[in-house]
Amino acid sequence: MNSVFIDPRTKYPTPTFPADMQSIPGTEGEMNPQADHGEQSYHGNKKLNGAVAIITGGDSGIGRAIAVAYAREGAHVVFTYLEEEKDARETEQLVRQCGVEVMSIKMNQADRAACERVIDDCLERFGRLDILINNAAFQKTYSSIEDIPDEEIDYTFRTNIESFFFFSRYALKFMSIGGSIINTTSIQAFSPSANLAPYAATKAAIANFTLSLAEEAIKKGIRVNAVAPGPVWTPLIPSTMPEEKVKSFGSNTLFERPAQPAELAPIYVFLASEDASYISGEIYGVTGGRRQL
Repeated sequence: MNSVFIDPRTKYPTPTFPADMQSIPGTEGEMNPQADHGEQSYHGNKKLNGAVAIITGGDSGIGRAIAVAYAREGAHVVFTYLEEEKDARETEQLVRQCGVEVMSIKMNQADRAACERVIDDCLERFGRLDILINNAAFQKTYSSIEDIPDEEIDYTFRTNIESFFFFSRYALKFMSIGGSIINTTSIQAFSPSANLAPYAATKAAIANFTLSLAEEAIKKGIRVNAVAPGPVWTPLIPSTMPEEKVKSFGSNTLFERPAQPAELAPIYVFLASEDASYISGEIYGVTGGRRQL
């Protein structure tokens, strides 16, 4: 008897990554092989019909996959990006093709005022905010802790965790009852790699922040959860990791491959939808059963 399901081991062929390294922050157009964001595979069921979502870092990677999925579920999408104009325009087009409205905002989320302006712009355009996805992050690998400049420690923390405070604190003033905040943490929060020390530390802080924010936000009828991805094939990888790490990326999972962004999007849909109405203060791992550092 043939199964109606696809073998998860072979849903995406194990890639042989070429040494096509990029400069930070990386772009989708230079990815080789190209990532899957659900452009052809994600089919919505109107689970978020009429909702308004802000997705930070929605121009590429996991953020783009979330934007596509939310749009196909009927949500209007506001997403931020740092500087990747071409990627942002492509995400806009993908969202607009779903028949919903989209707004992209170029900004540096290390700036508190810029974070608050994103929410103000969303409210001015749509009059409401239902879902906040704190997703954008900065990472860089280092051979030793002695190699990490002070300014990069500061920038990593400012971008990866302080911005989550900025966005969440301001959003809670305006979010609709029944809304949802979803934070992207990482397997690095629980199984950190030495060469990603600043990034891993911020991801651990995000996990902790999720739990404390959930306790406060539920008093306003807002649920707060987090997703902890394992290895995912996004522009962060070839732009921030050594060549040898890129070539073996994801091989230490049970699937012996990294996730594609499209494989992360459904959990973000679930956590934002009514299907998760009794779920808050949880961290969902999507790691491919990663077994080792």
